[in-house]
Amino acid sequence: MVTNVSVNSIYNCSLERAFKTPILCDISKVHTGYGFSPKVTHCENDENWGKEGFSKKVFVAPTFLQKGGWAFDDKVIERVENKYWVLEVSNFQMPIFGFRKFIGTWKTTEIEANKILIEYSYSLHSNNSFLYPVHWLFGKIFWKQYMKQIVENVKSMINEKELYLYN
Repeated sequence: MVTNVSVNSIYNCSLERAFKTPILCDISKVHTGYGFSPKVTHCENDENWGKEGFSKKVFVAPTFLQKGGWAFDDKVIERVENKYWVLEVSNFQMPIFGFRKFIGTWKTTEIEANKILIEYSYSLHSNNSFLYPVHWLFGKIFWKQYMKQIVENVKSMINEKELYLYN
């Protein structure tokens, strides 16, 4: 079972900045927590992050639902420079309502100079058809709102000219 969720936005910056900021900057400033979703604190095993086929371990702060610590792996599936990223979030250390993986895409399209269309989408994958109605509601209500927050966090990082941590 797959639930698809997407949000769009316009960024006023260079195509390169819109493409690189959400993936190559400090993830703790992108994923700041939302509702019961914890704030990301840091990553490990990230020496090759940003390159296709490489992953990192993502750590989160504690919440009322989990103790914090290593939460999941994040992997770059595909990177097409200044066009899109495809990422896989998997190996969840705490069961997330029965999801087995999330596949995310961050697509950038230059509309005109310094005006970039962001198309941000996620496919939430589960093997449990019984929970599909819950997964659908989670995706369409909670996850979509969280994605909107991420898009705004990235926009702020662009405006603040955040440094890239990775290549």
